[in-house]
Amino acid sequence: MPTTPDDDELELIRRSGAALRAGRLSLAAGTGSYRVKASMSRLAHAMGVDRHEAHVTLTEITTTSHRGRSFRTEVAEVRHVGIDSDRLARLEEMVTDVEARASESGTEARPDDVEHRLDVIVATPALYRPALNALWAGIACAAFAFLNNGGPIEVLVVLVAATLGQAVRRTLAHRGWNPFGVTMLAAAVACFGYLAVVTALHSAGAITTRHEAGYVSAVLFLIPGFALVTGALDLARLDFSAGLSRLTYALMILTSAALAVWGVSSVVGLEPVPPAPLGLAPGVLLGLRLLASLVGVLGFALMFNSPWRMAFAAALIGMVANVGRLWLVDRGFAVQAAAALAALVVGLLAAYVAPAIRVPRVTVAVPAVVIMVPGVTAYRSVFSLSEGDTVQALAYGVQAALVVVALSIGLAVARMLTDPTWGSER
Repeated sequence: MPTTPDDDELELIRRSGAALRAGRLSLAAGTGSYRVKASMSRLAHAMGVDRHEAHVTLTEITTTSHRGRSFRTEVAEVRHVGIDSDRLARLEEMVTDVEARASESGTEARPDDVEHRLDVIVATPALYRPALNALWAGIACAAFAFLNNGGPIEVLVVLVAATLGQAVRRTLAHRGWNPFGVTMLAAAVACFGYLAVVTALHSAGAITTRHEAGYVSAVLFLIPGFALVTGALDLARLDFSAGLSRLTYALMILTSAALAVWGVSSVVGLEPVPPAPLGLAPGVLLGLRLLASLVGVLGFALMFNSPWRMAFAAALIGMVANVGRLWLVDRGFAVQAAAALAALVVGLLAAYVAPAIRVPRVTVAVPAVVIMVPGVTAYRSVFSLSEGDTVQALAYGVQAALVVVALSIGLAVARMLTDPTWGSER
């Protein structure tokens, strides 16, 4: 039975809607605009759409699908943006499978089948319970504490404090609270938790000094690493609307956390002064840096809901790159130059490791890079600004910005070298 124009338009609506839904899920799971556009375009073409175009920002998607003489434009909004590496991997696997099946059979994929597979992905629960998710954040921040010259006391107390902070953050975020308010509250809980534990240990005589310098490391789970990295990569592709919106969001999250740190510091009379180096033997320091980098990236990856194989891949890549970065800095390299080289290594390794384990590259590269983001420096910049020390605030802020830019340049160069389609529109 021949189809009518109304039938063709109805089919276009269904195909366009299925592709848009996949894009919304990808965007809500934290991937960059390039990957959202590419996934929607591939899925739409597999369903018989002649041409699919999209405009993507941090929270909005506008798409136009063309089929024959008909076209359909739709707008969708994503109000809750988070990070879910497992969902990103499942979505990528689904798109690849639908595309391959359509190519092999020579027939168009059915929108109903795509919708069903999306339903299954949405219904898949998180890999880790809330308590475990909070623990992964605590482990990551504890590793951060050591890399920031923290001793055993700082590492253990940061583990407890960051776990408490992430538990609060996750609970309130899942209840739909404002993300910036949640960030400030979680940062305050982590800081006060750290100081409370240290004070209790000091009062009990378990420690002779208060070890207050590590409290900034307790809030590093709030670093918006995905937004910073994907936003900068969007800018590298001249996608300014997506890049600027992501970087603005990341800056607001960082500022919210830093203001909470400043508030706690003002109440208890502390300053985020950098602790002195631990003075360890070179061999011991290298071994502990390797372990801390591995554990730190692993913690962040698991906090992002990564499967274990994905998390271990990111951890191994991040360990190699971060320890190399620290080695270069110790030998007089500019911090931003070392960061760019380390990010280049991450990008090149991720380009070969991610396809081998069949996961999106971003789910491996970003956790490996997050541990290099200068969160402590950014927090100190806002603290100094709040205290009226503009010169110090500017120095910290410029240093943090240069490192973030350098990390983005390294990842962008790696993408250009390994992905010929990345620099062009699809």
